[in-house]
Amino acid sequence: MDVQSWAILILLGTFFLMIILRFPIAYAVALSAVFSLLAQGKSLSAVCQQMVKGINSFSLMAVPFFITMGILMGTGGISEKLIALANTCVGWMRGGLAMVNIVASYFFGGISGSAAADTASLGSILIPMMVDQGYDDDFSTAVTITSSCEGLLVPPSHNMVIYATTAGGISVGSLFLAGYIPGALLAVSLMVGSYIISVRRKYPKGDKFSIVKLIKQLATSFWALAAVIIVVIGVVAGIFTATESAAIAVIYSLIVSVFIYKGLDWKGVWRVLDDCVHTLSIVLILIAASSAFGYCLTTLHVPDLAARAITTITDNPIILALLLDLIVLILGCIMDMAPIILIATPILLPIAVQIGIDPIQFGIIMVLNCGIGLLTPPVGAVLFIGSAVSKVPMERVVKATLPFYVCMVVTLLLITFVPSISMFLPNLFK
Repeated sequence: MDVQSWAILILLGTFFLMIILRFPIAYAVALSAVFSLLAQGKSLSAVCQQMVKGINSFSLMAVPFFITMGILMGTGGISEKLIALANTCVGWMRGGLAMVNIVASYFFGGISGSAAADTASLGSILIPMMVDQGYDDDFSTAVTITSSCEGLLVPPSHNMVIYATTAGGISVGSLFLAGYIPGALLAVSLMVGSYIISVRRKYPKGDKFSIVKLIKQLATSFWALAAVIIVVIGVVAGIFTATESAAIAVIYSLIVSVFIYKGLDWKGVWRVLDDCVHTLSIVLILIAASSAFGYCLTTLHVPDLAARAITTITDNPIILALLLDLIVLILGCIMDMAPIILIATPILLPIAVQIGIDPIQFGIIMVLNCGIGLLTPPVGAVLFIGSAVSKVPMERVVKATLPFYVCMVVTLLLITFVPSISMFLPNLFK
């Protein structure tokens, strides 16, 4: 075995071994890169250089700002207003509170950009409310965790910024636009599944629809929804960059949360900033470690070897697209979202482009794939959060989520094989 093959074996073998042994993902990524460089006889200074290079990016400055914005708005009294707006829109349907949960996640996702934040914030309010009105607790939890993945697709999503940086040369504004229709499609798919279950189990309806109430709730929720408008329109129109829009959104969120909705005082703001630093430290360590891992992948030509290996299986683009989905879904079962994007994108994106998938469309495919991974054991972070919030055993939550897995996979296949779902808005505003 030559040095290159030996180094690749050490890089990937030690990485997956440490994942199986439940090492923290950042340690697994960084240490496997170190072992691989040692096997090649290279200086370990390359690890430090690549880690610093990985986070020394102007585009990545948008990530802490979007995280701060999401936490500010999420803890600033906005959840109740978005739930009330969603209830006015869809609460009248059979299984109305399940529909409210799904639509509220679409609204809230456009503010938090985080499935975990969505589950923790909305779930703590809606799951007890649903149980009190006669919904099963496992069903309520399943609806909450699956609908939280809408927030990964609806901008502003910091995971899209990470993908754009990793892919290189991808427009963040185009990615933001590309997420709206897939996010809505996922919401509709989950609503269809919820409606079928609600009819079979005879879950209750809500109050009748009222246009007057809808207008009132829109007026109340306007300040929250305007944050998304500022970010997306500002970036798409070229008024400011994604990083500048994120910084403006933080200032706006602070003003709305403290002075308009008054859900936060200044002591609360300091607690929010403490949470932001904690979350950001995890994200940046992952990005830095993944940069060193990506350096090893590139110098060892792993993306080229993987592309040749996969394309030798078949040259059918449909089967290759399904294989790409399957690979990311499997990775989602054992890894968190950010590491998958950082590690798998350089390997899989060239194959996707080769079979005619646009890099922007592939970004949406990656994000939804990783979102499904957040709900699958053994590493499904959102699955654990939902179980903890509802106090329902994880085994019951997984069983109740099975019909919604079907809805999400159907949505994933539509996004994979119908490019216009993702590309319509980017092409329209190109």
